[in-house]
Amino acid sequence: MYLKKKLKFKIQPKINLDRLWLKSQYLASRCCWLDFYISVLNCSHNKIRWKTLQSLSRFCGWISPFEKFCIVCDRPLHLRFDNQNRLHAEGEPAIEFTDGYSLYSYHDVTLPEKYGKIHPQQWQSQWLLSEHNAELSRVLIQGIGYARICQELQAIELDTWQEYTLLKIDADVDEEAIYLLKMTCPSTSFIHTLRVTFNMNSAREAIRWVNWGVDPEEFAVQT
Repeated sequence: MYLKKKLKFKIQPKINLDRLWLKSQYLASRCCWLDFYISVLNCSHNKIRWKTLQSLSRFCGWISPFEKFCIVCDRPLHLRFDNQNRLHAEGEPAIEFTDGYSLYSYHDVTLPEKYGKIHPQQWQSQWLLSEHNAELSRVLIQGIGYARICQELQAIELDTWQEYTLLKIDADVDEEAIYLLKMTCPSTSFIHTLRVTFNMNSAREAIRWVNWGVDPEEFAVQT
């Protein structure tokens, strides 16, 4: 709900949620002090305005006053975060309101509903071929994982060295071709995949790049 005084203004398409939250917390702290002054110290006040302010602070989630308008928002039904307190949910909204409005987010990156409502385990590598937003492409790569991308987009094997394989994906997924170093663990057969810099010519070169110039022959134990 927007409250305004006969003025024209433009709301930016992406609202800074952290800033709104801070404004809301600031207003809540002011209400606490007002409550102390009125309820404890019995200071004189306008009863109608005080009752209105109490209702706003009790039943509204965000109250964000600006110079010429104010955003008042109902409390969300659900707020979901990752372990770093960033908006995050997998296959469900990160923010969900009673009126049905929802916001999908993956580690604080806002997702369109077509991605957000589907769990990352069910994301498809082919989506990368038609996604032109660089940030969303990065999120898709992170959620899908290079192992699945290699399999589903038919990565080309360039070179091998013991348990290591240098792969290349020529599909138009990123701004440049994707070079991957795949390592198969000798004991568990688990596959680890890491993106390396472009134009690698051999697996050993990629291994040296990953290990800050140390040649794999110098490894005491391969990990």
